[in-house]
Amino acid sequence: MLLLKKQLHQLCLDHIQQRINEAELAIQEAQKASNDDTKSSAGDKYETGREMMQQETNRNLGQLNEANKLRVALNQVGTGTLSAIAETGSLIITDNGNFYLAVSAGMLSINGEQWFAVSPASPIGLKLKGLKQGDKFNLNNKIYLVNGVF
Repeated sequence: MLLLKKQLHQLCLDHIQQRINEAELAIQEAQKASNDDTKSSAGDKYETGREMMQQETNRNLGQLNEANKLRVALNQVGTGTLSAIAETGSLIITDNGNFYLAVSAGMLSINGEQWFAVSPASPIGLKLKGLKQGDKFNLNNKIYLVNGVF
């Protein structure tokens, strides 16, 4: 289980790095487009184009900032221990899916098994924290039975 935890952790890091790379590329492209924009006889068109590129740059800077926050949060998640009670860094196996309680990174696949990387602050993350094998919880009118916590 520790190897699986490390693999899921790495997949989350890869997901976050991809988001960072995409945001950085979009920022570079918006800045290049803004710099390449030449002032035409219709000055308003130039100013509007530059403003749109600035807004795009700001939006992507926000996404980059969020991805960096995720990376910091994930780097604080330990992968070297197992716990019988669900906490940040735990693997939780239920009858309705498998969860890695770390950061929101969506569905991850390892060796044909599907895992949902969820944040401890998300609605399902809040439900999972503190659970142990045999516990049940309800989310969106669906009952989940915890088959194991690692």
